[in-house]
This record gives sequence, C-alpha cells and structure tokens, in this order.
Amino acid sequence: MSIKDIMLIVHFIGLAMGVGTSIAFIFIGMAASKMEPQDAMKFQGNAFILSRMGHIGITLLVLSGGYMVSEYWDQMGEMPALMAKLTLVLVLIVLIIVVTRTAKKAKATGDPALVRRLKTLGPISMLVGLTIIVLAVASFH
Repeated sequence: MSIKDIMLIVHFIGLAMGVGTSIAFIFIGMAASKMEPQDAMKFQGNAFILSRMGHIGITLLVLSGGYMVSEYWDQMGEMPALMAKLTLVLVLIVLIIVVTRTAKKAKATGDPALVRRLKTLGPISMLVGLTIIVLAVASFH
C-alpha cells in the first residue's frame, strides 16, 4: 500500500466524519423542533460535542487533501474544478469557525437569535460540503 493510498483512506475517513457531522446536526435539529424550546436548547447544547468530530474530520481532509493535491500544483491553472473545490474548502473552514463560535455563544447565552442563525448556517455549510465533493469528483474523473 502506497502513501497515496493511505492518504486517500484518511481523506475518506475525514469526509465521513465531516459530512456525517452535518447530517447528524440536521437530524438533531429535526428532533429538537419537536421539543419544548428550553428542552430543545439543552438537547442541542449537549449534542454540540459532535462538532469535535467535524473538526477532526475537516483537519484530516485538509492534511490528506493537501498531500494528495501537491502533485497538481503545476497544473492548477488548467483545472478550474479543482481551483473551485479548494476555494470552497476555504469557505467551509470559515463557515465552520463561524458556526462554532455562534454555537458556543448560543449555548452560553441561550439567545434564540443565535439559534436561528445556526439553523441557517448549518444547511449552508452542508451544501458547501456537498458541492466540494461534486467538484472533487469532477476534478479527478
């Protein structure tokens, strides 16, 4: 097994962890929507520990992806889908930082406006993640 194979495996594990976290939060939000507001806030606050899995996933993705894409640096100008993918990875990292900070504030303050912001940012983050996957397939197909 080559180092490239190992990095691809690590990349897929990171993908499962990162996208899996987004999907889990959608289902957690659906469950919370059926609860009383106070219970929902506590439930979502307790479930926020899942974000650690997402952070580990994106870290694995960036590290393994950086290694795997290094052989394409000289061809980057001829690979617009790869350039778009890398740009969206940066956007996703910013979104993750914003979501994490917003969630911590929401948990600490109980501010419903922050919870609403999370309900908007979560699906946007997931859409960006799924777009990254599509562009990855388009880049290397």
